[in-house]
Amino acid sequence: MRTGGQPLSQHESPPKVWRFADILADATVKERWEKVRKYFFLRESTYDMTRRCNIRCEGCYYYEGEKQNAIENRDPQAWQDLMRREKARGITYVVLAGAEPALVPDLLEVCYQEMPLGAIATNGLKFIPEAVGYRIHISVWGNDQTSLRIRNSKQMLPRQIENYRNDPRAVFVYTFTRNNIDEIHQVADTLAAEGCKLTFSMFSAPVGYDGELRHNEASLRKTRNTMLQVMEKHPQNVLFSTYNVVAHTHTKSLHELYSCPYPRMNPSTDIGLGRSFRQYRTDLSWDRSAACCVPDTDCVDCRHYASGSAVVTARLYRHAADPQTFRAWLDYVDTYLAVWVMGYENESSLSGGLVAPPGQEVF
Repeated sequence: MRTGGQPLSQHESPPKVWRFADILADATVKERWEKVRKYFFLRESTYDMTRRCNIRCEGCYYYEGEKQNAIENRDPQAWQDLMRREKARGITYVVLAGAEPALVPDLLEVCYQEMPLGAIATNGLKFIPEAVGYRIHISVWGNDQTSLRIRNSKQMLPRQIENYRNDPRAVFVYTFTRNNIDEIHQVADTLAAEGCKLTFSMFSAPVGYDGELRHNEASLRKTRNTMLQVMEKHPQNVLFSTYNVVAHTHTKSLHELYSCPYPRMNPSTDIGLGRSFRQYRTDLSWDRSAACCVPDTDCVDCRHYASGSAVVTARLYRHAADPQTFRAWLDYVDTYLAVWVMGYENESSLSGGLVAPPGQEVF
């Protein structure tokens, strides 16, 4: 597939320039476009709820950088006031994380009462009360043997399932590392048998990390093929599209493919995430120079599912270059909304095969 900027040979015709109206002339594409664009009002920021955790994982993002040293604010009124200020400046969606947010359920409920759209990133070992109606993303880093080795916790998956079986809030997030690729088959079979939903993420190294979890070209290729196999086997359970596979297993990072709009890599404060996004620490402070979806990730290695939810979806106009690329983008957005928004149901793929990011090769 041609990459951007390559000259045409003397026998080639210039590529067709598509108008957006022509792309939307396809009734199926227009219907999907109308469905996803209703959610363009979402404006996110992220919040570290606590510096404490009930496990300690190799390659943990939280225990890197300065944010882990912030003093923890446990005052519910302070959090309520913050959420009210956030609403006033246009934030409509919150991602609650930290070390382990399930350890502060009272603060989670305060946030939910003020800002009812959002998600919580948790290890799933402590049940979050049903009164907190956010999407709950439960991190899975392999089978139970691997979890014990790199997360120092026994029988993680059975305990996670016991807490969140039949819970409509729950999405299990399997993070592929260099060494756990084959384990997804067992994990996905188990989750599917329990009727659980799952999606995929990629281990994206924290700054300075060069351990065994970091991906290389061979592991990216193997992960790509494995994702496609699991998606084909469990289509009703896996929330992922073929364009998600391409974007997150590419040899280039998300920043290299799409240019990251988060403040840490984006100096502009004119529009979009560069103006609106903040990453609050446990003391309710924030630092624009460090503000990104997963702080202290090495940007040249970032393929994280949470980052992609903004980095890829923000590039609407790049993807509206032709029908095939736009269909792939719609699949990605449809998947992203199903993963992050309570009650949103994704639909069948529009694009089918593997589509290259704008101006790039497929891999």
